Parts: sequence; C-alpha cells; structure tokens
Amino acid sequence: MPIYEFYCPQCNTVYNFFSRRVDTETIPSCPTCKTVPLTRQMSVFARITRGREEPSEDDMPPIDESRMEKAMNMLAGEMDGIDEEDPRQAVRLMRKLSDLTGLQLGDGMEEALSRMERGEDPEQIEQEMADLLDSEDPFTLAQKTTRGTSRRAQPRVDETLYDL
Repeated sequence: MPIYEFYCPQCNTVYNFFSRRVDTETIPSCPTCKTVPLTRQMSVFARITRGREEPSEDDMPPIDESRMEKAMNMLAGEMDGIDEEDPRQAVRLMRKLSDLTGLQLGDGMEEALSRMERGEDPEQIEQEMADLLDSEDPFTLAQKTTRGTSRRAQPRVDETLYDL
C-alpha cells in the first residue's frame, strides 16, 4: 500500500497521501488551500526521524519528476556527440539541464561555468574553487516571483497522512 508525496506551491508544503492500491494518475487538491491541484514528487522509500525534525538543508527541493525525466532523456542523446576535450560543450549541456529542469545553478557553480566558457582551464578552476564548490549546493529549485527569480524557503512537510 503506497504512500505518495505531493507538493503545493501556493502554501509551499509537501503532503503525504495513502492509497490502498497503486495509483499513479490521481492528483489530489491541497488539503490546506482546498482548490490548488498538487504536484507529484519523487520521494524516498523511508524517512527515519527522531520526533518532529525540521527538513535539513540536505533535503532535495521538490522537483517535477516528469520534467526531470524528459530533460535527462534529451540530454542523454546530446551527450553522444560531445567532444570531451571541449569544456564549453559540457558547460552548454549543464546550462541546458538547468533550463529544462528549473534547477538554478549555485553561485560557485555559475562562476566556475562562466570561467570555463571564457576558455579557462577546468582543472585550474577546480583547484582554485574547490572549497567553495564543496561547501555549496550546486543546484537549487528556481522559483519565480513578481520581481524575477529568487530562492524560496524549504517546503514545510505536513506529517498528516491523507487518503488519496
């Protein structure tokens, strides 16, 4: 009996829905907003917690699973013709992945890619920026606001188990 996770962008909350059978098509409305249809999320098989813990910064942002799958399939085809000696081609693929999935590059990753586009040596960039690149999340979920793109707070996780 599966439990499905759904995300509401309006209230920035992840909800859990219980189903007595496998159901990959039903999309419920938000339990809080009532009218907003939710977005199905990729979820882990189990989550072990000690009581009520807030989501950590290591948790993945909600991602549209079908959008990610289409992007990965498209990029897989393009990778066959890539020249491994030309880092600019790898940068173009990385930027395309970001555009297709809605993932935003972190500041360090953006700087590293910009330097590679200018023709700098990738190994030199990695050596100089290793600490920064290791300390930041390379991707975040881009959220649109009326003033442009900004980072949105981690979604709240509603621990209630709703019926699907």
